Amino acid sequence: MSFAENLIELRKYHNYSQEELAEMIGVSRQTMSKYETGESLPDIEKCKQLANAFGVTVDDLISYEKDDDNLGMGVPPKGKHIFGMVKVGDKGQIVIPAKARKIFDIQPGDNLIVLGDEGQGIAIIKEKGLLNLLNNVRKNK
Repeated sequence: MSFAENLIELRKYHNYSQEELAEMIGVSRQTMSKYETGESLPDIEKCKQLANAFGVTVDDLISYEKDDDNLGMGVPPKGKHIFGMVKVGDKGQIVIPAKARKIFDIQPGDNLIVLGDEGQGIAIIKEKGLLNLLNNVRKNK
């Protein structure tokens, strides 16, 4: 998707009018309209302000592409990811997508802890990450 398409989608998702969003970043409604039609592009500082208003990264605001891996979802919030579908094998095994392994530095031989909440689902956390979290909690008591 283009910057303009991402901008429109995010503005509508957050229920901002062009005028409200324009006021938030200090431009006119007409300028915002030009951003959305692709007639002009904001400078980097305005891009930063737009990304902050939506809680996304500047990179995702500018160049996020919907594809099959992210299930056709829109621009995700900063620090949140959709890595796509995985299929559970006959013995319950799954393959963690390469992008997830890279972002979370998951290497062969790492121990992962599987957590579950019947209402919310399953989470996977690196053993080292959980141990660090628990040690910090103990120190702060």
